[in-house]
Amino acid sequence: MKSLFQKLAAPLLFIALLTTAAQAQDSRIQTASLDRLAAKASQSVDVNMDERLITIAAKLFSDKGDEKKIKELLIGIKGIYVKHFEFESDGQYTAADVEAIRTQLRTPSWSRLAGFTSKSDGNIEVYLMLTGDKVGGLAVLHTDDREFTVVNIVGAVDLEKLAQLEGQFGVPELGIEPGKAKPKNEQ
Repeated sequence: MKSLFQKLAAPLLFIALLTTAAQAQDSRIQTASLDRLAAKASQSVDVNMDERLITIAAKLFSDKGDEKKIKELLIGIKGIYVKHFEFESDGQYTAADVEAIRTQLRTPSWSRLAGFTSKSDGNIEVYLMLTGDKVGGLAVLHTDDREFTVVNIVGAVDLEKLAQLEGQFGVPELGIEPGKAKPKNEQ
């Protein structure tokens, strides 16, 4: 029996690793169709950080205070991808551009966590990819008349740690930290 286990252990481990990698890859939002918007944009940002780059970036943070919180948040993250476009006039992207992203977020593995609508700040939608009770990915879609942003975090996202960083280091106030007061304009 022991030799049968030894013969099967390596292939089973390999299959488990492939399955884990496939699940992480499933949480990656495909944004290549948006690349053409950069030519119309007055400003654009394109961030593509894979696991290797995240590991390097995590080493830049100290083990003290808020930097330690950021470093801990990066544990388990397989990728961070951002597409952001700012335009000088309205109508530079289409409803089809937005729908190309939303369609990917309507699969059974994604769940819409929150949606915010503001006449002055546009629309923000937050989605989680859940595998059982674990978060395997996060996506944020922001649209307004002159801006279009997609943020995609691939891998294990610790919402408790993310909530601790709300309002700091560019992490928006999403109201996910229990007991934390919302900004005055939302009360």
